[in-house]
Order: sequence, then structure tokens, then C-alpha cells
Amino acid sequence: MLRNADALVTMDDGGTEIADGGLFARDGWIEQVGPTSDLPDTADQVIECRGSVVIPGLVNTHHHFFQTLTRAMAQDSELFDWLVELYPVWSRVTPDHVRASTITALAELALSGCTTAFDHHYFWPNGSTLDDQAESAREVGIRFHISRGSMSVGRSQGGLPPDEWVESEEAILADCERVVSRYHDPSPGAMTRIVIAPCSPFTVSPDLMRQSAALARSLGVRLHTHLAETLDEERYCQELFGERPVDFAEQVDWLGDDVWFAHAVHVSGDDIAKMAATKTGVGHCPTSNMRLASGVAPLTGFLKNGVPVGLGVDGSASNDSSHMLAEARQALLAARMARAMERSDEPMLTARSALRVATRGGAEVLGRTDIGSLEPGKAADVACFRTDGISMAGAHDPVAGLVLSGPHQVDRLVVGGRSVVVDGRLAGLELGAHLELHRQLARSLVM
Repeated sequence: MLRNADALVTMDDGGTEIADGGLFARDGWIEQVGPTSDLPDTADQVIECRGSVVIPGLVNTHHHFFQTLTRAMAQDSELFDWLVELYPVWSRVTPDHVRASTITALAELALSGCTTAFDHHYFWPNGSTLDDQAESAREVGIRFHISRGSMSVGRSQGGLPPDEWVESEEAILADCERVVSRYHDPSPGAMTRIVIAPCSPFTVSPDLMRQSAALARSLGVRLHTHLAETLDEERYCQELFGERPVDFAEQVDWLGDDVWFAHAVHVSGDDIAKMAATKTGVGHCPTSNMRLASGVAPLTGFLKNGVPVGLGVDGSASNDSSHMLAEARQALLAARMARAMERSDEPMLTARSALRVATRGGAEVLGRTDIGSLEPGKAADVACFRTDGISMAGAHDPVAGLVLSGPHQVDRLVVGGRSVVVDGRLAGLELGAHLELHRQLARSLVM
């Protein structure tokens, strides 16, 4: 049981916020939410939340965990040049790098209040496999949607990645079936799910896109790819396929409520209408979009038209951080800047709307109906933030302060009723020792 929160933000349909709020959960599932005075008097575990804001656990919808090993590199490049500069470094990644970076990224996300994370891992050098991520993730303890990403078109065939990075399409599809069979859990409350995720239109063939879509739907898993991130990508699609990115996606069966795109920066009104009509989602990555000078995605246009949107911190080499509340703040600021540049008279995106995208919006994009809000019948995934620290000093509306001020680190993080962070520290991981290993592995990539 959690009780006596200064404010409990439910993210239910009515946007209910409860003063002196709390919740009662049993076996990891919420049974009751309301004022503390209405909750049971006793429980096996009582978490005192006085002086805290309590929200649903944050949900990350796009990341590249391995890039925690290469922060602050290729500092002044746009996407294609950035990739070309980093490919030789990433070619040295081993299974040890994959395992360590997975733990680092999940730990960083957890400390920012994230209870569910998706990672888009799309290359498997030097014997690394999806299994390396699945097995190491357990050390942190948050929910993990793992992608079986892929690249099949190298430079000699007109793609961007080195030829030695690409896999045969037969091997990709066979391994997708293997990892779904081994790791995907479709049940409510699942800790691990698998997503089939070809990297991008400039790294895989149209045929692999079509076959991946058919396979994913036959297996009942979701689909993810980068799309419409840059003008370079748009030109590439027009030159090779005769279509802009969203039209290309439609041609290869990649629109639907089981699909979400990372970025979706360069989209037209017609594109947004297609995505809205098919409930195709977006992993919105405002910091990365600005860091790589890709542009500003039309977040308010997506929301206004009913496109499902969640937040993504994106790779730590194109964001250099994995902080979900910081990403919510960037989403709000970028949307307001876009409004000003467009001279729009639309209402400004609010802090609570940004927070909804970071919680319930992300759950919708990942196809999860069991998380994203604090309501009876939902999983007890909860993030508690103290209001008495310097980052909240003078914040008269602490809920908005979670987005507008900061940076904030979570004080208590609960996933399925189990505490992952207690008093601002990871409960199941000795972070200092792990980070020393991570630093050694990061140095090995560039020495």
C-alpha cells in the first residue's frame, strides 16, 4: 500500500488527481485508488509517500541501449554523417558490451522514474544476440520490450551500413521466430515482450519490411522502425522507392495499430491523417531530433488528430541522456517552439499533457492495457518523486513541476508491486561496481 501522497496522479480518462492520495495493491495489481482515509488501515507493506508526488511509471518507447557506451561522440553531425562516423566504433561491440550497456540504460531509466522500456537494437556483431539483453535485463527489474532489430542492405547495395554489418534476410526472419518463441510473454503483467524491428528504409529491403510485417502479425507481436526522421531519408525513399516515407510504409504493409515509428519528424497533413486512421503510433524523440538537427516532430498535430504518441529518449549517443522526465520537458518546449514558429493560435501543450504522453501514451504505443495509469485492475507500476528537494523548491504546482523544473530523480520506483528503487537507490544492483565495468568497456571501443 502507498499512502499520504501530496498528490497522486492517476492518468485515468478523467485526469483525476488525488490529494493525500494512495493505492492498495495485491500480488502486484491495483485494487483500490483514492484518498488515504478510504484505504485499508493495514497491509503487508506500507510505503509512506508524504512529501511526494506519485505518478504511473514512465514508459519509454524508443532507445538504443548500446549507445550508452559512446556518449558525446560525433558531436556536430547530422544523422547520416553521425552514423557513418560511429559505425566503425560500434563494430567493436561484443556480447559483454551489449550486456553491460543494457544494464546501464535500464538503470538510468529506472532512476528517472521509468518502469517499462523499449530498446531498438538492430545489429549483432561479434557473436552478440538478443539473448544477451534478455538475460542481463533481469538485474534491474523493470519491464523490457526487446526488439529483434535488423539490417540487410549494406553500402554495396545502396544502403548506409557497412556490408559486414548486414545479415541475410532468411537468417533475420528465422531468428525473429526463435526469440519470439523463447522470450515473448503476451500475458497481462508481462516483464518481457519481443518486437520485430527492421532498422530503417535505408538499411533493409522492402521485401524484408513486408515479410517482417507478415511474420509479426502471424506471431502476435508488434512492429517498430525508424521513419521520416530526416530530409536525407525522405530523399532516399523518393529516389529508391518513388514514395515519401509514410507512403512507402503503407506500400510495405507498415501501417496499423500494431506499428509505431520512431521520430516521424517530416510528415505531412496527409501522413498524419493516414496514421490517425490506422492508429499507427509514434515514439517521439525531441532531444535526439534537436541534437542531430533533424527537425521538430508535430507532436500537437499528432495528439489533436488521435495518433498514439509515446516518448523515447532515443540512443545515448544522440541524446547523451536517458532521463524520461527531461524528455517530457523537451517535448513540451519543442511543441511550444513549433507553435511560435508556425504562428499558431492553438492552445499550448500543457505539462500534464506531456506527462500523459510519457505514461499512458507510451503504454498505448506499446500495446499495453495493463500499465500507464493508476487504476484498479492495472499493474502496480508507480513512481514517487519527493517535493522537498531543491528541484521542487518554490514549485506551487508540484505535478507540473515534475515536467517544468528538474532534473528529478525518483525516490521510490515500484514495478508490479516490487520496489526497484528505494530512497533514490537501485535495490537490486550495485551501481558503482557496474559503472566501473561499463567505463572499461566504453574505453575499449575507442582505444
